[in-house]
Amino acid sequence: MALGYVALVLHAHLPFVRHPESDYVLEEEWLFEAITETYIPLLHVFEGLKRDGIDFKMTMSLTPPLVSMLRDPLLQERFEQHLSNLEELAQQEIEHNQHNGHLRYLAEHYAQEFQAIRQTWEGYNGDLVTAFKQFLDSNNLEIITCGATHGYLPLMKMYPQAVWAQIQVACEHYEETFGRPAKGMWLPECAYYEGLDRMLADAGLRYFLTDGHGLLYARPRPRFGAYAPIFTEAGVAAFGRDHESSQQVWSSEVGYPGSPEYREFYKDLGWEAEYEYIKPYIMPNGQRKNTGIKYHKITSRTAGLSDKELYDPYWAREKAAEHAGNFMYNREQQVRHLAGIMGRSPIVVSPYDAELFGHWWYEGPWFIDYLFRKSWYDQNTFEMTHLADYLRREPTQQVCKPSQSSWGFKGFHEYWLNETNAWIYPYLHKATERMIELSCREPVDELEWKALNQAARELLLAQSSDWAFIMRTGTMVPYAVRRTRSHLMRFNKLYQDLKVAKIDSGWLEKVEKIDNIFPNINYRVYRPL
Repeated sequence: MALGYVALVLHAHLPFVRHPESDYVLEEEWLFEAITETYIPLLHVFEGLKRDGIDFKMTMSLTPPLVSMLRDPLLQERFEQHLSNLEELAQQEIEHNQHNGHLRYLAEHYAQEFQAIRQTWEGYNGDLVTAFKQFLDSNNLEIITCGATHGYLPLMKMYPQAVWAQIQVACEHYEETFGRPAKGMWLPECAYYEGLDRMLADAGLRYFLTDGHGLLYARPRPRFGAYAPIFTEAGVAAFGRDHESSQQVWSSEVGYPGSPEYREFYKDLGWEAEYEYIKPYIMPNGQRKNTGIKYHKITSRTAGLSDKELYDPYWAREKAAEHAGNFMYNREQQVRHLAGIMGRSPIVVSPYDAELFGHWWYEGPWFIDYLFRKSWYDQNTFEMTHLADYLRREPTQQVCKPSQSSWGFKGFHEYWLNETNAWIYPYLHKATERMIELSCREPVDELEWKALNQAARELLLAQSSDWAFIMRTGTMVPYAVRRTRSHLMRFNKLYQDLKVAKIDSGWLEKVEKIDNIFPNINYRVYRPL
């Protein structure tokens, strides 16, 4: 009998980036890179575990923007072209490096990897959502939802209708996608404020995730800290992030991904190859970009980019197995210690951004694979579980009020509200007030109905926390600013057109084709609660 539980939770999310009006937009490659480096490699792990009789359990969010993009024919077609370019470049590299044994070996490694990705992509007819759903149906993977567009909920709380729209639209989208109601939600940025649980309960959700201090500072203080969920007064369970296990994987200082054997993210063929040679595989305007083919390992923390040694996937895989064993051992010690002092089975909740595994940390999917295999065969101290299964087994928990929290810098809201991005909120608030006003309007014809629904889409897209996040990080800022402004401008035009009953049908049709998320949205979701 296991002494406790370990729950691995991955948050798979990307902002809605889709530009049918342009032949090429660099930011669309965020999705293509994630498919190649994270989502399909994770599917390979799940398929291998099932094939080998390992009844793995894991929780994973698939956010509505990500699901919408994964199922979009235009983006599927563009991904196929992206993958073809990678396959072609890898073959070129095999020939180009035929007299350099190590580089040829690496080029062949990438060629085989891209071939496996192609086989999986074609095997599922490009529908990765259905690929993940099969593991939901077998109860190996618990898929949860998130805010409709990952809106930062505490900064909307003065407009409960806006928070409700983020939750309800997400839940409706989940049910349309997976044919069943969502049980849980990864709160956008794990951000919680008091009273949010009531809306989650009203939407039919059973549990949510927040950062550890959301539980540690709950009232009354939970007896078991973050090592058991709490039930809120609305009856929803709150799971808190375990700091210790998170740090082992996340931290750039003490975490596994900084190991010298692992692949160096910041040295890419797109920046290092001779310009005329690489030109067909970079941006159409001739600017260099990452290709995803990287030949060097981290080497050491002190090595400059010019001093990196060549990467070897064999030794990196060995190190991933060693780290998975270390992670398992540490969880065994942790669970044994906690069970002794708690007098009941603890749960260690380890949540991460999914894109860490494979995209940022190339060996991450191997780590997950080894972790499930070792945990299945080599120990009996803890059981790997997903959050829905845990609640079925452990239906009795302490009732507390979670604390306001997020998993951002300093644990509260300042990462999404600071000198870099504060300017967006007066405009978002004004648009929200206007949307609530529009929600009480009855359309006179189908054109007005379409305009009202498109206004709701534009507001949701403008509210995405990704834009404020990017402005704060300082990378791709012009794109984030442009996206925020364009959605607000489209919303305000729709509002003005509806007010004077003069809707530009041609313009509306174009905007519907560009921002085509949530085709079944009903603008009345913004009506006063």
